[in-house]
Amino acid sequence: MGAGAVPRTVLTAIAGLLAALLASGCELLPREGDTEGVQLAARWEWSGRLVADTDPVLTIVRLRIDTTGSRERHDVILTRFDFDPAYGDGDEYSLTFALDLGRAWDLPTGEPLPLGGGPGALPAFATVTCLCQPLRPDSVRGTFTIEQRGLRQIAARIDARLHFTAWNDSSRHAEYQLRQKFFGVK
Repeated sequence: MGAGAVPRTVLTAIAGLLAALLASGCELLPREGDTEGVQLAARWEWSGRLVADTDPVLTIVRLRIDTTGSRERHDVILTRFDFDPAYGDGDEYSLTFALDLGRAWDLPTGEPLPLGGGPGALPAFATVTCLCQPLRPDSVRGTFTIEQRGLRQIAARIDARLHFTAWNDSSRHAEYQLRQKFFGVK
């Protein structure tokens, strides 16, 4: 074996590790067309409910998880994605996304589940924070696919369109896309 040559056992081990990662469904790289949000929060509660507090005076909606007094067990996730967080640009925005999974262990992995308000769809809510006119949430439409589910974390993909309406003009609408990996952590 010459200088700088890698032993065959090391190459075999690396190939086996890469094959195991690919077989496990782990995505190492983003897919084409993914949004480039940075996920900063990922709270998953096993027994809670989603609450949207609306303050029309301040033109804001706050999403939160209530874990007190919840009689019915629901897995809920609250997360935030920041987009274009470069210093000084002024075009950055944040999307806060909330999802009610019902019982996460009953949901299939690898199958796109519908989001929104239809029958069989997972209830989902979103807010946007930006240097733009104040927007109130309308609806969320798209899919949520659980890739891996562990005892204390969920790895998934979200492909959704988030619809908003201006607080002061119901004829003005905005739409944001959220298409990327998604994590929930207990």
